[in-house]
Order: sequence, then C-alpha cells, then structure tokens
Amino acid sequence: MLVRIGELPPAPLAAAAAFHRGELPRIEAALAEASHEVTLVFPPADHTHRGWRLAAVQSLTRAHAPRRVNAIVSDEPPAIAAAERFLRANGGVTGQLLVLDGVGAGSVVS
Repeated sequence: MLVRIGELPPAPLAAAAAFHRGELPRIEAALAEASHEVTLVFPPADHTHRGWRLAAVQSLTRAHAPRRVNAIVSDEPPAIAAAERFLRANGGVTGQLLVLDGVGAGSVVS
C-alpha cells in the first residue's frame, strides 16, 4: 500500500513536526489496515531531511512489525512504480529510505 506524504515545510525541523502532527495519524491508520507492507512516498527535499525521515520510517517499522514499512523519495511516477515493484519482490527489505533520482541517475531500470 502506498501512502503519499503531502507537501511539508522546507526547514527540516518544521517538516518533521508537520509530518508527525499531520501525516502520522494517517500512516498509523494505513498500517492498521495493511496486511503486509506500507510504503511512504515523500516529496523530494534536500539532504537535511534524510535523518528525520529515516528515523520515522525505522520507528514505524519497529512499532508495526511484522508489517514492513519503507519510504521512497520521489515525485516521478515511473521511478515510484519501479521502486514499489522492487520492494514487493524483496520481502526482507524493511525500514529503508530510498531516495530516487530519475533525472540525475538516468532512466529507471526495472
């Protein structure tokens, strides 16, 4: 199940606060409904957001085991679809934050 995260403030601390206040209840509800996995889709942001995003994903993973929780950072539908296929095919992957860059890295290979 994909859960798309809405736009967040540009400053990392403000973004983390907005995520926990506004998005976390929706994610918890999705995890209650999901049977196996939930993949969060964050909009792109600079490297200063990596720490709080990874901590949130790992905390959700621990709290909702054995369900798998991962996150993708992208706004490119083909890249998101390819990453979702990869995660579904690799059932041992959980608690990860995958930052995708279909422009800088070239075309998505799946």
